[in-house]
Amino acid sequence: MSRSRWAALAGSIALAATALVTSPAASTAAPAPIDSAASRPAATTPVGINGQLHVCGTKLCNQYGKPIQLRGMSTHGLQWYSQCVKTASLDALANDWKADILRISLYVQEGGYETDPRRFTDLVHGYIEEATKRGLYALVDWHQLDPGDPNANLSKAKTFFTEIAERHKDKTNIIYDIANEPNNVSWAGIKSYAEQMVPVIRAKDPDGVVFVGTHGWASLGISDGRTENDVISNPVNATNLMYTFHFYAASHQDEYFAALSRAADRIPLFVTEFGTQTYTGDGGNDFAYSQKYLDLLAAKKIGWTNWNFSDDFRSGAVFKPGTCAGNTFTGTSVLKPAGVWVRDRIRTADAFPTS
Repeated sequence: MSRSRWAALAGSIALAATALVTSPAASTAAPAPIDSAASRPAATTPVGINGQLHVCGTKLCNQYGKPIQLRGMSTHGLQWYSQCVKTASLDALANDWKADILRISLYVQEGGYETDPRRFTDLVHGYIEEATKRGLYALVDWHQLDPGDPNANLSKAKTFFTEIAERHKDKTNIIYDIANEPNNVSWAGIKSYAEQMVPVIRAKDPDGVVFVGTHGWASLGISDGRTENDVISNPVNATNLMYTFHFYAASHQDEYFAALSRAADRIPLFVTEFGTQTYTGDGGNDFAYSQKYLDLLAAKKIGWTNWNFSDDFRSGAVFKPGTCAGNTFTGTSVLKPAGVWVRDRIRTADAFPTS
């Protein structure tokens, strides 16, 4: 979520009963134990088929060395919407939506990790276990946003990812995203941060794929008046690493689309956040331009997670307000238009090659 979108969120929290910022349930709810008879057989889940992932060339490849495209959803900030990530909703994501990946959005500031590192780290541990039980990939998102320079949170990031990697190093479904949307910082500054963070993770989990956000709020520099050439000409000195790109289709059109298309042939990319609306995560849906993006991502085997899996009042939250207070998450009756649209596209899964 861009700083502008965070400002929009902060400005309206007090007016939005659905935000549940002050609700104890929103702050402390943890994933309930799984109890789903409708779950997919382990061998047929995304992780069961693809196993440990790795970066091969510009693609994300499975255990057979074949390029794959993962599709799934991002949670909203856990400090506000943990009540939307529970047994019933995760069962729906895995079995009704047929998702491949869950992005676990851990804000660092904005009432997140820094306010209670132990509680939020344990919450992430729990969600990783829940994703694992359902055969989903768990994308651990260090959702640093403001300050935009990830180096400002370097010490916290080292502490957090050391523990996450140590506990989950033997799993085959963990992906580490070490910087959500760097902003007002040069690519050189982000590169320096990444080259300090990757060894921290590798010391515990030598095989895990690592993602790092690009400059200009993960726009390959476009939102900062730069270009993808900053990254292409000065890549992070690390293997098994991908760069992230974010777009909001009603706001980010031809210039952003062209940069993504060019960069995808030169560097490994993953779209860890996108919406069919404006960059605020709200407003009208531009499904036509969104489809243009998804067609490109499918053609180039670039994975994605959509923002966001909550019942926030904005158009970009997939569930209608109030949904997360209950336990009905399957089908389309509980979804906003953007939710119906993205669910349909997650359900048309990549044909994961095994030979």
